[in-house]
Amino acid sequence: MNEFETRAGDIWASIREEASAISASEPMLGPLLRETIVDRKNLFDAVAWRISRKLGRNAISAGDFYSVFMEAFDSDAAIRANIVADILAVKSRDPACASYLNPLLYFKGFQSISTYRVSHWLWLRGRKALAYYLQSLSSEIFGVDIHPAALIGGGILLDHATSFVAGETSVIEDNVSILHEVTLGGTGNETGDRHPKVKSGVLIGAGAKLIGNITVGRGAKIGAGSVVLDDVAPHTTVAGVPARRVGIPQEENPASDMNQRV
Repeated sequence: MNEFETRAGDIWASIREEASAISASEPMLGPLLRETIVDRKNLFDAVAWRISRKLGRNAISAGDFYSVFMEAFDSDAAIRANIVADILAVKSRDPACASYLNPLLYFKGFQSISTYRVSHWLWLRGRKALAYYLQSLSSEIFGVDIHPAALIGGGILLDHATSFVAGETSVIEDNVSILHEVTLGGTGNETGDRHPKVKSGVLIGAGAKLIGNITVGRGAKIGAGSVVLDDVAPHTTVAGVPARRVGIPQEENPASDMNQRV
């Protein structure tokens, strides 16, 4: 058993323990916890079931989506590793996250990035129509619009997540924290590689707009509400409209510390 599988097992044990405690103290949640946690075989089964129940509607049922999610999870160790890294990131960086159960059950940031991971898996296998449909549902249900072709690493915190947008050629490396209403967008008059590249350790504040094929260097900070049109050097803080250098982060990895100040 490798490290991420061990971590997944530990997280799953913690989730099941908490689910039992909540079921005892809040019986109204018992049916939800039973179908989402108690009746599931492992963490990835639970994630697949929880999200599929949210997405299933109209012509495609929750059961159909569940089959697709489980196919992706069972066949791709990288997706499983990223899911574990994402849950750990949420638990360690978000003070509102009291337990490992919270992202799985309640947090649409985690749920939407997990949905993206399956849509990307479909995209790479030529199943683009279904990938687009997942993107559309995620935008409608979670308020998060990530193109299936975007490249996103593990250990991602989408805090609140509402109105997060990542375009087709966006790249987000491992261990990045992004708050709500952030856009990784194109200029609108370019084709090809036209979206931002965000390196590891970056913290992007709420409402920031990153536009064009620019690079945000490792360990940089983007101030809330900023409009970033040019490259950002590693370990640099930028803010404003348009964004300008305002300082140097005191932390090696701002994404982990979540300190919004310079």
